[in-house]
Amino acid sequence: MIEKVSAAVKFLKDKGFENPEVGIILGTGLGALTEEIEVEKEFVYANIPHFPIATVEFHRGKLIYGKLEGKTVVAMQGRFHYYEGHSMEQVVFPVRVMQMLGIKKLIISNAGGCMNLEWKKGELMLIDDHINLQPDNPLRGHEATAFGQIFTDMSQPYDHEMNEKLLSIAKEKDIKLNKGVYVSIVGPSLETRAEYRYLRMIGADVVGMSTVPEVIAANQMELPVSAISVLTDDCDPDNLEPIDIEDIIATAKGAEKDLVVLLKELMNRV
Repeated sequence: MIEKVSAAVKFLKDKGFENPEVGIILGTGLGALTEEIEVEKEFVYANIPHFPIATVEFHRGKLIYGKLEGKTVVAMQGRFHYYEGHSMEQVVFPVRVMQMLGIKKLIISNAGGCMNLEWKKGELMLIDDHINLQPDNPLRGHEATAFGQIFTDMSQPYDHEMNEKLLSIAKEKDIKLNKGVYVSIVGPSLETRAEYRYLRMIGADVVGMSTVPEVIAANQMELPVSAISVLTDDCDPDNLEPIDIEDIIATAKGAEKDLVVLLKELMNRV
């Protein structure tokens, strides 16, 4: 794996991906931030050596390099999920590449189902902690040792400094930014009423199918990370309505204007 990551890094550096400061992973329906980036280089994943290929139709599959609020960034427009059939090594491959390119901070966004009945869809949640219900771990196996300690401490997986800045920005900009716990499940099927009750019972506020593997990999490499969920559907087991993926994407797109404001301002403060 280290050889494949190194080959991808060399390819990107040779193509001009030099000294990025911040890495960004954009989740389902959350591509508007790329419109704010002064793009200098971009490559579809299929053209980058050893990069996985996004199979989800609403994930574009493009790596973008440029400037955002004066910071040099590398942004993933489209991510990889375990449910697509990728291995955990493939899911976190881009995080390893971005870290070896030189990023000092990682910011992740995702779309998630809201199980906290005090919140509403269309709002945002800053992830303060997570529960990992994925069936595999990106640090499993001898190849992961090339990237750091596999017995990685996860007592504080999300960067306190960046999280505090995001909360402060949200308050200044009058943006509703909840703070809570994200639980990552396999998917791609959505949850039953009983599963929502169970996930809420074990302490989760929002449920999704991504993010946690990338956060684990980032922590192994001592890369500070923050993550924000866009709450795309209300998951009240006593009043559960059928979900349409198009509705989820539409809700994400409606809420991402606030996400863009938060992330642009964060660039000015990191």
